[in-house]
Parts: sequence; structure tokens; C-alpha cells
Amino acid sequence: MTNTFDSLPSNLVAAHALILAERAARLSSEARAAQAQSDLTHAQATASSTDALIAQLRLELEKLRRTLYGVRSERKERLLDQLEMQLEDAEADASENRSRSICRASGS
Repeated sequence: MTNTFDSLPSNLVAAHALILAERAARLSSEARAAQAQSDLTHAQATASSTDALIAQLRLELEKLRRTLYGVRSERKERLLDQLEMQLEDAEADASENRSRSICRASGS
């Protein structure tokens, strides 16, 4: 193990220069760490924003799919089928009523 005391400068000017160099290295390292933290925060915000956009687009797509193919569309289709069946029943009833009326009129 190397004795750190032996590697220290013996005069005051050299010690002062060494302290200044160490301080500059520490400040540079702290600045890099702060920049890395800032970059990470920005990346997380961008990812969060992207996730929100993706969720919004998925929701809009689901709404459009429901409009085209989904529950509401199927419900409208069922209602349309029911109305068509009611119309056919009403037309058949009207036709039967006309036939009965004609039979009654010709039979009497």
C-alpha cells in the first residue's frame, strides 16, 4: 500500500495547486452528474408524454372500432332487424286484413 503522505507536495504553492486541481475535478464531476440527472429527467418526461399519447390514441381507436363494429353498432343492427321484422309483420297483418275484407265483401 502506498503512503498518501509521501505523494503530497512539500511546499505550499504545489499543495495549493493540487487542491485547486482536485476542486476543479470534483466540480466537473458534479456538473456531469447534474447533466446526467437532467437528461434522465427529460427522458422520463418524454417517455411519460409518449405513454400518455399512446394511451390516448388507443382510446380513440377503441372508440372508433366500437362505432364501426362494436356494441353500439351491433345494437343499431339489432334494432334495425327488429324494425324490419315489425314492418314485415305489420305488412302481413295488413295483407291478411285486406284479404279478409275482400272475402267478406265477396261472400256477403
